[in-house]
Amino acid sequence: MARSKQNPAPFPTRDQLLAFVKDHAGKAGTREIARAFGLKNADRAQLKRVLRDLADEGAVETRRKKHHKPGSLPSVTLADIVERDRDGELVAMPTDWDEEAHGEAPRILIATLRRAAKPGEAAGIGDRALLRVEKLTERDGRATYTGRVIKVLDRAKKRMLGIFRALPGGGGRLVPVDKKALGRELAIPPHATMDAQDGELVAADVAKEGRFGLPTGRIKERLGSLKSERAVSLIAIHAHGIPHVFPREVLAEAEAAKPADLKGREDWRALPLVTIDPADAKDHDDAVHAEPDTDPANRGGYIVTVAIADVAHYVRPGSALDREALERGNSVYFPDRVVPMLPERISNDLCSLKPSVDRAAIAVRMVIAPDGRKRSHTFHRILMRSAAKLHYAQAQDAFDGNADDTTGPINKAVLDPLYAAYRAVRKARDARGPLDLDLPERKILLNPDGTLDRVIVPQRLDAHRLIEEFMILANVAAAETLERAGVPLIYRVHDEPSLEKVEALRDLLRTLDMSFPKGAVLRPAMFNTVLQQVRGSDTETLVNEVVLRSQAQAEYSAENYGHFGLALRRYAHFTSPIRRYADLVVHRALIRALKWGDGALPADADIKALNEISARISASERRAMAAERETTDRLIAHHLADRIGAVFEGRIGGVTRAGLFVKLDETGADGFIPARTIGDDYFQYHEDRHAMIGRSTGETYRLGDQVTVKLVEAIPVAGALRFELMSAGRAGKRVALRSTRARPTGRREDRLPRRRRG
Repeated sequence: MARSKQNPAPFPTRDQLLAFVKDHAGKAGTREIARAFGLKNADRAQLKRVLRDLADEGAVETRRKKHHKPGSLPSVTLADIVERDRDGELVAMPTDWDEEAHGEAPRILIATLRRAAKPGEAAGIGDRALLRVEKLTERDGRATYTGRVIKVLDRAKKRMLGIFRALPGGGGRLVPVDKKALGRELAIPPHATMDAQDGELVAADVAKEGRFGLPTGRIKERLGSLKSERAVSLIAIHAHGIPHVFPREVLAEAEAAKPADLKGREDWRALPLVTIDPADAKDHDDAVHAEPDTDPANRGGYIVTVAIADVAHYVRPGSALDREALERGNSVYFPDRVVPMLPERISNDLCSLKPSVDRAAIAVRMVIAPDGRKRSHTFHRILMRSAAKLHYAQAQDAFDGNADDTTGPINKAVLDPLYAAYRAVRKARDARGPLDLDLPERKILLNPDGTLDRVIVPQRLDAHRLIEEFMILANVAAAETLERAGVPLIYRVHDEPSLEKVEALRDLLRTLDMSFPKGAVLRPAMFNTVLQQVRGSDTETLVNEVVLRSQAQAEYSAENYGHFGLALRRYAHFTSPIRRYADLVVHRALIRALKWGDGALPADADIKALNEISARISASERRAMAAERETTDRLIAHHLADRIGAVFEGRIGGVTRAGLFVKLDETGADGFIPARTIGDDYFQYHEDRHAMIGRSTGETYRLGDQVTVKLVEAIPVAGALRFELMSAGRAGKRVALRSTRARPTGRREDRLPRRRRG
């Protein structure tokens, strides 16, 4: 259907566009559609309007800037293997699937390999795996796919984590800590207890399951008393299968590594680079420097340098260190410990940019205009020597004129230019208009014995923002350099919000007598305008939460579709190769692009291979986030277990048909209020208003509302809290039920509900 100037083809019909999208699932971007139908630039605006209309109708979906038939799967999918079919073939279901939007999840038939399975490819029922999928058939609106196992990420759990309860006659029972396994206890024979004490956290192998009685188990690991916070973090480590013990060959390889010398590097040891990190940081993998640009063509501009530890020098592709780093994907941070991606010999020593110590690094030198825009940049493989190790509050004090013994000698020559360059860069950031959500982060402080002391919200300083903006600049520079060189890389991507979520936000704003533009190209500035309108009002928390929930989740991909939240067309993670595998890949790609020699990205690392790595490390990142969140929940539940009956102030952080989730002001802990316990009225869930509304009185409890609650139940091992409402809701009018956006709550709300997977 190509056009020619003499005989231009007609603009494609609706059915032709839908057919093309269906036949090219995951590959049908606006550019590809225009090329296929021979559309010129003048027709592309009309094409975008038609595609937007099709999306509004629900006829197509847009993910990663590509158009799909609604409910289709991406080519690389995370899935759970659930059963075998009549022919004995394994069947999987996608892990993240929105049944409300797309109906029943599609089936994925696992293809039988024609060769012996490689390590990590052999899957079984209960495993979670990364699959490369292709559509086979579609019947009655439900698709069937075939899938090839790329990597098994989580094996079906043959080991159970739980609390040992001793019995008088010897032996005991294991009570699982996983909410999904509650009620499925193991019998532990006397000879299989490993001398575990009553109330101790243990890991046991399921030894035998008979037709009658409890299955039996054998304790394989004693993890300690749950009174220790260390055991609380170990629950999450074991529950999520996070690798936390380095194999012997990995440690041996790390210990054998030697510090890098000047061979193949530029000598930048005279440049006074400084590290600025949290006060309790153990590794220091990034350093910064700035100075006024002496080029008359850039009067008032700056030269900003960001140097990052050269992890690729020590962790070579295919080595034991590399395989373990990919398996972990990233470091995981708990209140009491870090589960690092790399052994301490690498992360806390050879790749830690310690003051006055020679260290290998990859540096980017960026020329910044007076208005903060990056004019140009160059990358360098260097040997550096940090001039000082600073923490954020210390650097901020120096910026504010309160230098100490460390910052005083370098204040004028090093720190003042850094802050001046940051003020320029900030102008460009404000002009770019990234998403500006006000979401304070809480930090848990522990007592020496590992128990919770208090929860604080650290002050956000200009020193934090300075490092953040310089790192963003360096990340953009890395992506630009690799694109220009034609070397594949892993991008950090963030899709724009889905039309369904934008429409839900628009519905909410309509109830607040506010509006959100319709039909326009989405930009972060549109959301910022809404946030500015509610700043300081009683709906500020509500709108911030709903805007946050409307956003897609950032992830890694070898195919670029931009970073919506940062308002950037191209973005990669370059600045933390100690703790993120994606950054290590970008370092290797730079070594390959700039022909620096050892440690380069292998020639066979193409887009297909990097997409598979991207899916794996995106899954590892989600795993880490879940483990960190669950550990915080368990720790706070332990802290509050002795305060049953206490009254707290909080805000409604979630509204569901089952009831209300409340976040406490004091600790940030989340607890649940069953719907049947809310007041004397019959409350109905109104999805469009993010509220529970009394059917008779109109009394309303809405997302973001301040409430007073009483703690009535705490389950420490599950990290669950149950509250009772002590305050009245806001006055309101009776609202009639409307389609599926308002639902009666029912009467099954006494139990603490499970959070929705994904």
